[in-house]
Amino acid sequence: MPTTLANSLAVTTLVVTDVDRARKFYAEQLGLTLLDENQFSCRFGAGKGSQLTVRRGTPPASGPTVAHFEVDDIEAVIRELTSRGVKFEEYEAPKTVNFIAEVGPARGAWFKDPDGNVLGVRQGPVPAAG
Repeated sequence: MPTTLANSLAVTTLVVTDVDRARKFYAEQLGLTLLDENQFSCRFGAGKGSQLTVRRGTPPASGPTVAHFEVDDIEAVIRELTSRGVKFEEYEAPKTVNFIAEVGPARGAWFKDPDGNVLGVRQGPVPAAG
């Protein structure tokens, strides 16, 4: 049986300037499970088998959301992460109120890691996987 990408684990990779600082942020502040690390990168596990890698490099200037987490209770997640020192962003487009924007049938909120990578949390219907 040929290997296809549709049957492969996709892992988001973010570029950071300081892997040690990123490890602390993703493990301690976001609560992700550290799966593997070396001098150049760390890989974390998140829910439902998803994974996230941070690697040393030069991050791009702050831009669009690079990854988001699907959550069941966005307010509870914002409270928990805020209590750990994560700072959520307010935006005009899409307009956020108390950090949360209505985006179609979903709700979203965004924060940045120490290198300015924009991450989000999203509550709403999740498209079915192929």
